[in-house]
Amino acid sequence: MTTLDHSPALAPLRQARERFLSGRPLPDDVPDEVLAAWRRARFFGVRHDLDGPVHEPELPAESALLEAARPVLDRIAPALGHSALLLTDERLRVLWTTGEVPGDERCRDLSEREVGHNSAALALRTRRRAEVHGPEHFLDVWQDVSAVSVPLLAPDSGQVLGTVTVASALCAGCGPHPGAALAEATATAVEAELLARSRTAERVLLDAYTRAAARSPARAIVALDGRNRIVSEAAVRLATPQVLAALERSSTSERASGARPPHDPRSPQDTGGGSVVERSHDAGGGPSRERPAAAEGGPVVERSYDTGCRPVQEQSYGVTLPDGAGCTAEITPVRHEGRVLGIVAVLEARAAEVPVPRLVPRPALALAGGSVPWRHAVARAVELARVHEPLLLTGERGSGKTALARELLGGTVPLVADAAESPELGVKYSELTDGRPLLLRHAERLAQPDVAALNSLLDEHPDVYLLVTYTPGTPPGPCFQRLLDTLAARSVTVPALRERPEDVRELLPVLAPRPAVGQPPLTWTLDALRALEEHPWPGNVTELAHVVRALAEHRRVTGPVRRAELPDPVREGPAARRLSPMEHAERTAILAALRRHGGNKARAAAALGIGRATLYRKLRGYRDVP
Repeated sequence: MTTLDHSPALAPLRQARERFLSGRPLPDDVPDEVLAAWRRARFFGVRHDLDGPVHEPELPAESALLEAARPVLDRIAPALGHSALLLTDERLRVLWTTGEVPGDERCRDLSEREVGHNSAALALRTRRRAEVHGPEHFLDVWQDVSAVSVPLLAPDSGQVLGTVTVASALCAGCGPHPGAALAEATATAVEAELLARSRTAERVLLDAYTRAAARSPARAIVALDGRNRIVSEAAVRLATPQVLAALERSSTSERASGARPPHDPRSPQDTGGGSVVERSHDAGGGPSRERPAAAEGGPVVERSYDTGCRPVQEQSYGVTLPDGAGCTAEITPVRHEGRVLGIVAVLEARAAEVPVPRLVPRPALALAGGSVPWRHAVARAVELARVHEPLLLTGERGSGKTALARELLGGTVPLVADAAESPELGVKYSELTDGRPLLLRHAERLAQPDVAALNSLLDEHPDVYLLVTYTPGTPPGPCFQRLLDTLAARSVTVPALRERPEDVRELLPVLAPRPAVGQPPLTWTLDALRALEEHPWPGNVTELAHVVRALAEHRRVTGPVRRAELPDPVREGPAARRLSPMEHAERTAILAALRRHGGNKARAAAALGIGRATLYRKLRGYRDVP
């Protein structure tokens, strides 16, 4: 008799799983989330009996998450009892484990693609604590296992870095898991350690930048550590998004390799042709880099101090920047406790290509925004897009799904199909098997035959290069729901603009047309900015773009845009509730009358044929008192 026989609450689910594996009809009471997870496992080709070779993931040589978590895990491990404790990274690779692991110990990759439904994969996808018990799992070896997982979030960006899992023998029933409190406490302690290290890293980076800037106040200096950027005033014109992206790649390469890339074999000198940069690092980790001014034609030498160690000299090197960057860059790596943590770059404008502020490329619309929801969505999309497989971008209309998809494709020219223009696409899906991507827009409007064809394509070619944008609306039918279930494991929800109002200020200069020669760019008063940030923007970024372009093209006054110039719904602020067509017409008439009479409510009421008290009452009801 197994432990499962003592869990009558899970017995119906065990029977449903057996029917699913044998291809028989299922009862109606199977939870939708569990059924979708089983279907994804079947789509990924997971064997429930683990028959065949087991995938062994390639673990990173160094893991900042493991380094921060190990002291916490070592303290907690003695209190486990008969449970197991596991740490995974953001790709669900098991970085660390201890205790009695129920089930098959060969499972070192907990992604759904390898092992099917489990609590770590569920916690990573939902960004909250998740439990999976016995027959909810897809694998046979986990039928007597209960597990609870908690996501680990980056302290600065909110990005999911991995998971903490406590696994034990099957609970009596279906939860809550007795190890839930332990998993939560472990995750909290690890995140606190990550926060402490992150703050130290920021201090070290700032220290490196300050030292470099103090030695060369007039030079263009950029400090990068993969999470933070510090750009000097002199570097603003040179540090275009393309240049910053190239420097970020160099920083990532440095941290991954632990050594500087090949460079010209010049001998570092402390005297004569070079200058010395001294940099100190606080204990605790964190990137820091510096780059001082060099003497005429000589190399730059960095003196990097490890805590408790003697200084180590580093030579700077050049890095290849994109064509048309208009500048060159010299990189100096920053080491701390023997590890490369980041870089400091010194930018030099090319003599024939001194940049003009008006011509500096603007950031791509799809990547504009610094709010936590937006950064998390973009980071998740970029991570998934590194593997050329199906990717679903879902969100409200106008939220930026297509713009983000095109950014993810880079310079690749995709096949583009828009179901909003023609529900019957007529796309030859066989064309996709040669590796060319398909950007499928407005998937919610696909005709039934195309949905069926797309499902068949994914069944036969689960790794096809496909980007799909989807706007939720009416409940999907069974065939389309199957498509959504298939793509759910690789999906990103693009947040609505009202969920990230702090991004409005970053979007405004990107959305505004370039000014004519000799004309100033569009600027905004604080009152107008507040109105823009408070507006709910039902049309999201697309609606904001229309407002900005209309103002830029039709305004006849100079100076910053004032609140009074904004459209009525934006200027007056959102109503307290959704208005009926009649109320909306009445509200519009009242506001128009107030404008005609210079805000005089008595005259406006007389013009409308209503009493002044009635006017006040209606304005209070609409929350639109000017």
